[in-house]
Amino acid sequence: MHSPVLLVVAHGSRDPRHAATVHALTRRVSSLRPGLRVETAFLDFNAPAVPQVLGRLAAEGVRDVVALPLLLTRAFHAKADIPAVLRQAPPALRIRQAEVLGPSPLLLASVQRRLYEAGLTPADMSSTGLVLAAAGSTDPEAIAVIAQTARELRHTGWCAVRPAFASASLPRTEGAVRALRADGCARVAVAPYVIAPGRLPDRIAAGAAEADVVADVLGDSPELARLLLRRYDEAGVQHLLAATA
Repeated sequence: MHSPVLLVVAHGSRDPRHAATVHALTRRVSSLRPGLRVETAFLDFNAPAVPQVLGRLAAEGVRDVVALPLLLTRAFHAKADIPAVLRQAPPALRIRQAEVLGPSPLLLASVQRRLYEAGLTPADMSSTGLVLAAAGSTDPEAIAVIAQTARELRHTGWCAVRPAFASASLPRTEGAVRALRADGCARVAVAPYVIAPGRLPDRIAAGAAEADVVADVLGDSPELARLLLRRYDEAGVQHLLAATA
């Protein structure tokens, strides 16, 4: 019996760095679990599109697919766009939509990794204020998850942690940087809470001009790759539980 194909569904971007980063991440996922078939598709801007990949899988005789949204929160894309495109799949396919990536301790670990790679050390944390800079959303659930993630990071030892957003929500990155300065933090770091480069991450970087340290996007971090496999496995377990209920 073959394992379901893992279909990673990314948003897509006109910025070529976005697709390159997504493919680097899915290659790392494949390297962590040899034998698992991992496919990548995009909602917009990049090829292949989700319907194209689903049609190809059905034509090859694949029957089971776990569609994993490459999203950090359950906002509009996870609640509406992805389910809508999956409903258009060939009827021969049995598709399970996995949960979005966040929240997860593995995401916190990925953020910490990028900050350390940017030059910070654990000894710097108590004197460093951190801006957790997300893309932004109008969805209250997504905003609440970002705020909770910031609180969890604060408990790991940072001087203070403030969430910020590149669009749709406030505060902006530059405002959060200045607020941490006003709070008395000796150093301010910005951690982009985004997976891949693009227009909004560039806006985060521009807003971080007054920060002392700016980390990279989460990208193909080992923690993120492990999290994709965790969500894939959870989708399979949930399916088995439902089948035996």
